[in-house]
Amino acid sequence: MLKLSNNNQLQPFLEHFPPAVSDKYFYLTSVDPPVKPVISISPSGVIVEGDSVTLNCISDSNPPAEISWIKGGRNILQSGETYSISNIKSESSGDYRCSARNKHGSQTSAAVNVNIMYPPRNVSVLISESGVIVEGDSVTLNCISDSNPPALNFSWFKGGTIVGSGRIFNISKISSDDSGEYKCKSINEHGEKYSDAVTLNIMYPPRSVSVSISPSGVIVEGDSVTLNCTSDSNPPAEISWFKGGR
Repeated sequence: MLKLSNNNQLQPFLEHFPPAVSDKYFYLTSVDPPVKPVISISPSGVIVEGDSVTLNCISDSNPPAEISWIKGGRNILQSGETYSISNIKSESSGDYRCSARNKHGSQTSAAVNVNIMYPPRNVSVLISESGVIVEGDSVTLNCISDSNPPALNFSWFKGGTIVGSGRIFNISKISSDDSGEYKCKSINEHGEKYSDAVTLNIMYPPRSVSVSISPSGVIVEGDSVTLNCTSDSNPPAEISWFKGGR
């Protein structure tokens, strides 16, 4: 807005107006294209999934500009100075810009990054040995987790007992005693989540092989006799019988 006062320097200009008018101040309204808009965001601190977020586009122009919103390189259908997102999801993370336009020009703001924090999810266990695991093998379990910020705290459980910590859980020279169900827990500052359990089924050859006889006492010609071969193995062993050295 331009203000002209009735001083000597403006006298030539004022002579074109009636005396009653020339004694007054003149206000000339300028027309302006938008200046580069600026985005403010509320809340201004950490944004957690589920929060309500408001972006406000601040622009100066005459006549007032029409405001449109852009995420990444794509226009958002909503327009207006304020863009609100209630119950925000991680999918809303990204760079936001606003564009101000009037009939005299347009300007686009700098990008504002909206970074949505969320607790661990999609937690799962990846086993390094995808096939058969045999006693004596080395096995690595990896806890996979999606979270923001990335989870840094992991715990490992066999059944209901904690057996380790860290994203990676190694078992060197695995034994049949290590068979069982394993799961991990992923933790960040916004929450925690357990994986589903995975089963380690350790294969091993027969051991503790023995024969029992029934009846166990004196056997008389004509009796019925049963021999039973017991064995510990995984998978269960096939049994063959021999008499003497044959």
